Amino acid sequence: MDSEDSGNINLVSKEGDTYEVQISVAKLSKLVETTIDDENDEDVQEIPLPNVKATVLAKVIEFCTHYKEEPMTAIQTPLKSSKIEELVQKWYADFVKVEQVLLFELVTAANFMDIKPLLDLTCLAVAVMIKGKSADEIRKIFNISNDFTPEEEAAVREENKWCEQDLK
Repeated sequence: MDSEDSGNINLVSKEGDTYEVQISVAKLSKLVETTIDDENDEDVQEIPLPNVKATVLAKVIEFCTHYKEEPMTAIQTPLKSSKIEELVQKWYADFVKVEQVLLFELVTAANFMDIKPLLDLTCLAVAVMIKGKSADEIRKIFNISNDFTPEEEAAVREENKWCEQDLK
């Protein structure tokens, strides 16, 4: 391990909560890695993460810490299964079995902090969640309002019923 990867760094959540993390673990985040001041040896650095809530940051740190010990197997695409347990190790499958709101916040945090393995895992969990769902069910999951009036939707369905005939 490089001497610059030893030691700790403080990650500060949106609410101002501070989490002391090993630099080698924190560097899984490309945002953190590029923000670290390698010249600053005397103090533990603080890196503010204003877009990440404390509860989400704690989960992100849990993921990164585990990932350093047991890296996640690469997610094969196209997906061979709609069961997340068959696509990644058990710990990772269990990690994303959380409330939908927290899962979406983890996707956002992984994107903001640029942690590719976490972004891949959380997006996989969302993909599995919506796989095989109708447009209406997906709109409910993502809280998206329908742009069409019932009449417009009926007209679109009528125009496109040919593409759904093979599905039944």
